[in-house]
Amino acid sequence: MVRREAPLTTEGWYALHDFRTIDWDAWSEAPRRRKDAAVEEGRDFLEAATAVGDAENGDSAVYAMLGHEADLLVVHLRPTTADLDALERRFERTALARFTERTESFVSVTEASGYSERAREFLKGELDENSGLAKYMRSRIEPEIPDAEHVSFYPMDKRRDPEYNWYDLPFEERAEHMDAHGEIGREYAGKVTQMITGAIGIDDWEWGVTLWADDLTDVKELLYEMRFDPSSSKYAEFGPFWVGRRMAPDDLGAYLAGDPIAVEGGDESGVGTDRAPTPEAAAEREADSADAAGHPHEETTEHSDDTPAGHPPAETGHGGTDEGAETDGHPDSAGGRPDPGDGTFSTIENLDERLFQLGIREGGDYEGGEFGLLFYSDADAEELSEDVAGLRENFEHYDRHVTTVVRASGGRSAVASVWTAEDAAETAAGFLGDLPGVGERYGGVLGEEGSAGGGSADASHEGSTTEASTDEQTAPSVRDELAEAGVYAGQPHGEDVSALVVYSEAAAEELAEPVAALRDRFADAEGHVRTSVYEPAVGEVTAVGDSEATAVVSLWEHEDDAESAADALTALPGVLGRAGEGDGFGTMGMFYRVKPDYREEFVETFGTVGELLADMDGHRGTALLVNDDEETDMFIASNWDDREDAMAFFRSDAFRETVEWGREVLADQPRHVFLA
Repeated sequence: MVRREAPLTTEGWYALHDFRTIDWDAWSEAPRRRKDAAVEEGRDFLEAATAVGDAENGDSAVYAMLGHEADLLVVHLRPTTADLDALERRFERTALARFTERTESFVSVTEASGYSERAREFLKGELDENSGLAKYMRSRIEPEIPDAEHVSFYPMDKRRDPEYNWYDLPFEERAEHMDAHGEIGREYAGKVTQMITGAIGIDDWEWGVTLWADDLTDVKELLYEMRFDPSSSKYAEFGPFWVGRRMAPDDLGAYLAGDPIAVEGGDESGVGTDRAPTPEAAAEREADSADAAGHPHEETTEHSDDTPAGHPPAETGHGGTDEGAETDGHPDSAGGRPDPGDGTFSTIENLDERLFQLGIREGGDYEGGEFGLLFYSDADAEELSEDVAGLRENFEHYDRHVTTVVRASGGRSAVASVWTAEDAAETAAGFLGDLPGVGERYGGVLGEEGSAGGGSADASHEGSTTEASTDEQTAPSVRDELAEAGVYAGQPHGEDVSALVVYSEAAAEELAEPVAALRDRFADAEGHVRTSVYEPAVGEVTAVGDSEATAVVSLWEHEDDAESAADALTALPGVLGRAGEGDGFGTMGMFYRVKPDYREEFVETFGTVGELLADMDGHRGTALLVNDDEETDMFIASNWDDREDAMAFFRSDAFRETVEWGREVLADQPRHVFLA
């Protein structure tokens, strides 16, 4: 007989779901003084219970129930059973309790369990108590009740039929079921918040599932979709469902009088925003959500074992994946607000300019009006890449998350995170502050008038442009200016590509092997052109403040494809920064493939042009870089004080003559570079 492995668990606060019906006949016949006393004592009890919500003492909420099964639901979360017992007895002594009858109750305890290695590390006490993941896991067992308008509660068991016995499945198979089940829940992140409480040996059912949502149809759609998953269809049994609306203690009198109950987001009549959408409105809502966040349903991961908001343990069948536990936490989790640690930062007005220099640009990476964070770390980008990737994976469960990336920047690392709301960014700041080596921390509103669009990789050599990653801002004007000057060599004379370029202080020999591995990795990726190492043949690469820098260039057909390679390239050894970072105005020429017989002449001509550039106002430095694997493949990088200085050169006769001469010596059509 094989003994099946049970997952480790840890427990937190005890939970009481207390369902009450009102004796409406007795209420209508009661004299005014008894009603007033009942309302006053009931309101005082509920206000005291709900006011206790904090990280140490628990939380409470009251709901007006819909349907015949109950009239009121009070949910209590407390550290001990003695606390729950005191609350029950205290309520029974109120005048309001004499008009109520308890029709149902559910006693349980918040639970965290896991099948993933990181979850087990937490459960075994092997994680740093101050890490983001440890703080998040504690928030799951000591959750905060969200302010959503609706609640849905039901108990459930795991099936033990002869054919479908959950407890007879091997550990690995249960983990796979929970992982797949959790994927469904993640699609409803930001729509539905969930708390799972365990009740084995405590109540008649094994678990209680509490769902919160502003739009009740989101709960319906989520559970309907999950019915088709084997974790539910084969291995779960469900009890009755109770549904209610959040009610403030002050509204108790209005509720008992039959008056409308106002809810957050409702109108003056107290009517909420819970009307089921028409098919057209639902489709429009989905489209808006997808446009805002890249894909819909992304704010709070609802059926995932190690995601925020008190989500279900892997054992429950309602989302037990431990996938999220591989990372260091989630911001803004509605069902359990984790202690974000040191989330302080200095607010600055030019944050979008700094992000612009890192290749994160309005109109391409965000829309404008969002709130951004920029944290600098002494750790190198390679060291941070795994931690940031883990945070990003969890942040992406939120509608309000826009992007989170790590970039090498002038010998240190920069971690940027953009959110649609400042409060979500503030929570994320706590987790970003846990990253290794974090020092300077900045935040601010993005897209303010007069901000982004400063020093950028945005001009050209040989008539090609390295633009600001958007066709709606600076880049079109650069192309227009060059075209008007008669020097733009864009299509159909050449082939436009997007380039992601990083500079490294490592020697080309040191970069050869890791870049070859990246090249193999990108080989089957759609839109990949090539990835190579380039060394300066003439001149200095001053754009990143290092004359000995080696360049790693990854060319792609489209900007989004190029940007997808960013994390991999910035994790290479010795990376100093991306092209376009730093002060001034960076430019990059197209990638030249020179006819072999003209190679030496081409290099000599560049030297002549370099001498001319040295005498020009605003010129900081220009280098010709050559592909280590193919000496006839080259590109030019320049750095200027500002855009106008660069444009003055591009309008010059000397530049025009160089362009015309260049057409004669190139082996094929040039690739015009647009920096990702």
